[in-house]
Amino acid sequence: MCGIAALFAYRPGVAGVDRLELRTIRDRMASRGPDGCGEWFSADGRTALGHRRLSIIDLSETGAQPMASEDGAIVLSFNGEIYNYQALRASLEAEGCRFRSASDTEVILQLYEREGPEGFVRLRGMFALSLWDGRRKGLLLARDPFGIKPLYYADDGATLRVASQVRALRAGAHVSSDPDPAAVAGFFLWGSIPEPHTLYREIRAMPAGHTMWIDGNGPADPQPFYRLPALYAGIGRRRPGVDPEEIHQIFLDTMRHHLVADVPVGAFLSAGIDSTALVGLARELTTGPLRTVTLGFEEFAGTDLDESRAAEETARRLDTDHETRVISRDRFLAEIPELLDAMDQPSVDGVNSYFVSQAAHEAGLKVALSGLGGDELLAGYPSFTSVPRMAAISAFLRPVPGLRRVARPLLETLLPARVPRRYAGVLEYGGGWSGAYRLRRGLFAPWELPQLIGEDLAREGLVRLDTNAAIARCLDPSPKGARDIVSLMEASLYMRNQLLRDTDWGSMAHSLEVRVPLVDVVLWRRLAETLGPSSPLRTKTLLAMAPRPPLPESLQRRRKTGFAVPLWDWIGGSARLDAWRAVPALQGPGFQGMRRWGFTVFRHFTEGLLPSS
Repeated sequence: MCGIAALFAYRPGVAGVDRLELRTIRDRMASRGPDGCGEWFSADGRTALGHRRLSIIDLSETGAQPMASEDGAIVLSFNGEIYNYQALRASLEAEGCRFRSASDTEVILQLYEREGPEGFVRLRGMFALSLWDGRRKGLLLARDPFGIKPLYYADDGATLRVASQVRALRAGAHVSSDPDPAAVAGFFLWGSIPEPHTLYREIRAMPAGHTMWIDGNGPADPQPFYRLPALYAGIGRRRPGVDPEEIHQIFLDTMRHHLVADVPVGAFLSAGIDSTALVGLARELTTGPLRTVTLGFEEFAGTDLDESRAAEETARRLDTDHETRVISRDRFLAEIPELLDAMDQPSVDGVNSYFVSQAAHEAGLKVALSGLGGDELLAGYPSFTSVPRMAAISAFLRPVPGLRRVARPLLETLLPARVPRRYAGVLEYGGGWSGAYRLRRGLFAPWELPQLIGEDLAREGLVRLDTNAAIARCLDPSPKGARDIVSLMEASLYMRNQLLRDTDWGSMAHSLEVRVPLVDVVLWRRLAETLGPSSPLRTKTLLAMAPRPPLPESLQRRRKTGFAVPLWDWIGGSARLDAWRAVPALQGPGFQGMRRWGFTVFRHFTEGLLPSS
């Protein structure tokens, strides 16, 4: 796991790149790669690649980056891990390739030389890369199909700048600070900034599963090499039952690949099915000690929300070397400056990832497994039932004349306080899959945005955001079954824009690589092929059955808590975190804690950036 940077002065007549700028961008990401740094500059001074290294595979200097091909024509700076690199290497060696290192980086280089960017579909893992092709005189960017690893770029019409973090690009001092209205509106709608937007108009997120080519003509449009809907394309009829041993082998396969490393691999362990099953599978494949870490919170002690005791019982049962880290309000308040500095883009989540990664790092780990992705894969969210239901209700009632105009104000007065206000817009905004999903996942309703960011910015942001079109893109081509449709929306939107991004910044702040065995293209495809399209059998029960022995019934029946964090208890009485008090939409009862925290985070990021609303 690393941080990458690139500069390419592609426009003829433009001066060469600034070496100090490259180093500034690269070293703003020092925590992503504390084990070393590297740089490469082209002979004409117009291209530069930078790298910060966290050594996980091939710890020797032969694995250092940027890495050049044997003739020096191809140069690569790569962030991530390729879990099938050994099989790919054997295949390439059989075709006559010779290797100088034991790294997965060189496998990407050799694969590109043989097959070009079309070969990236063979990479099983998480990756974001920038590659200089001296033969074709251009720069290639690529990002893995799920978007596990981030990649951002800024184009000013003459020079392209690339980095693993938005704040690194800003540190180079050549990227405009003009805000993107779509990002601002998107943050309040979702609680995170939806890709490809970032807080800054000039900086864009590289689309997941795409490559982008830049040469003297400038950047071409990103091209897909893998679309997630392909996971469900061409799958036959649903099977009548489940073969437990087949399921065991499917999950064991992804775990086997995600344990590949030249350093010890540990795991986050909560009281839930996802992380517990992964630790159980890991124990089947490991003989030495396995370190596990969980978080506890003082405010949750003795309540159903305290996962630490159940995690400790699981650790004893699975014989792991376990540590529980208890976080207090004072600890959180003391860490806020560092936490917000590490948060690359505003988010209402990620606090848990930050602290559990800190605990794992202090326990001596460089790699930890996470159960992230289990809910998206195995229908673990309420959205798998509520979104189809809302879509159906909306489709049934929307044709009633005049109902849309009166429904929202009426419902706002009738809804109980415990129900989020956004559900009042079920007829106005809840049409189709995209509308129903937006209501289910939304942080604020569209009509609340003017109170938060002003009328003009809200209007422009919502138009530029075009949420329905963004959701439609992640369902192209759309699966036929409701379960697969919701799964793709959760994976392409909530998981990518929030969970994966928060896990990345939260872990990289502590120089920790987090691996997500349940976010794996091969796993998703094999389960779909085994169970059939939109199978009702694709539930958490499958994962609970996977380890040997299977998870106990008591754990499977335990109420899902979602790794809750007592944010509202922490910020409620803090004078430093009370900007929300001036906003009418944040007053009153209901689900306000996360909304108030989100507004607080947003104010931190945009102080001096936006006009007062």
